[in-house]
Amino acid sequence: MTSGRVIGYDIARAFATCGMVLVNFKVVMGAETNGPGWLTTLAGVVDGKAAATFVVLAGVGISLMTRRARASRDAASRLADRGLLLKRAAFLFVVGIAYYPIWPGDILHFYGIYLALAALLLWRSDRELWIWTALAVVGFLVLLAFLDYERGWDWDALAYTDFWTPAGMARHLFFNGFHPVLPWIAFLIAGMWLGRRDVTDERFRRRLLAAGVTMAVLGSLIPAGLLRVLDPTGASEDLAALLGTGPIPPMPTYVVVGLGAAFATIAISVALGLRFGDRGPTAALVATGQLSLTLYVAHVMIGMVALALMGRLEGQTLAFSLAATAIFCGLAILFAWAWRRRFARGPLETIMRATTG
Repeated sequence: MTSGRVIGYDIARAFATCGMVLVNFKVVMGAETNGPGWLTTLAGVVDGKAAATFVVLAGVGISLMTRRARASRDAASRLADRGLLLKRAAFLFVVGIAYYPIWPGDILHFYGIYLALAALLLWRSDRELWIWTALAVVGFLVLLAFLDYERGWDWDALAYTDFWTPAGMARHLFFNGFHPVLPWIAFLIAGMWLGRRDVTDERFRRRLLAAGVTMAVLGSLIPAGLLRVLDPTGASEDLAALLGTGPIPPMPTYVVVGLGAAFATIAISVALGLRFGDRGPTAALVATGQLSLTLYVAHVMIGMVALALMGRLEGQTLAFSLAATAIFCGLAILFAWAWRRRFARGPLETIMRATTG
């Protein structure tokens, strides 16, 4: 890995930010299928993929943060890095739990658990990282075989009814929340592997793009083909869920497609960063990626609140939700660009750094 910052990761984070805004806006507005079929299909492409890309990028960041200690094998440096990661895990968990009553779809409290568990894997080999990635996927299937996936859910309201009980929170965090540790930590661990690679190497980047596209395409087409063969009438909901590529429930097919989308997005973003640097429009995307934590919270606290005040947060068309997404993301990119011209970090990023070191 080169010593300089790979701004392509920031660009990928910007794309993931806008993708998450799109998904969350259309879900809250009840607009997912309230539009023409072609638009529903097009908008559905990002479902679950943007969040998966975010988690992969978090894993990349962990490996970049700890690369010197990993290379030097210095015990004191390794201890310091692990401590820093655990402090950031605690920060994100606390912020996420505080944010949850406002935004039940929050991912930050899951991040806190992901990062805390990742602290146990910092010095593992590449092979071991992939073994743990696979175990996370298999672990979810084991839980699915013995536990009721729908327990705790009010699907009509998309609300988790016993979140604030110990058993409900544990179930939500590790099994059937929006982004449960099993299997979602697989994205983080795969990202840790990627963070050890030199993505500025063109040959590797092309292989990463090819692998990502192959995983995303075949991971979608093969299950769909099997479903048509095994259940031509579409009568089996269980089989449809087992072969599904959506994030609820997060089956192995979803993990494959999500990883593929993340790898392809990162490969393309790194290529853009190497081609254009941090100039012009690329500079704005880099700034947006660097303020992703702030913008993630802002899309609810500012974006959704503004829509609610206008009476346009519920019962909207898909076209309107996409327009709202475009307006919010456009303003967010402008804000991030202007902010980074004066400040080194975003508002929430500064608080996290001041709190955790």
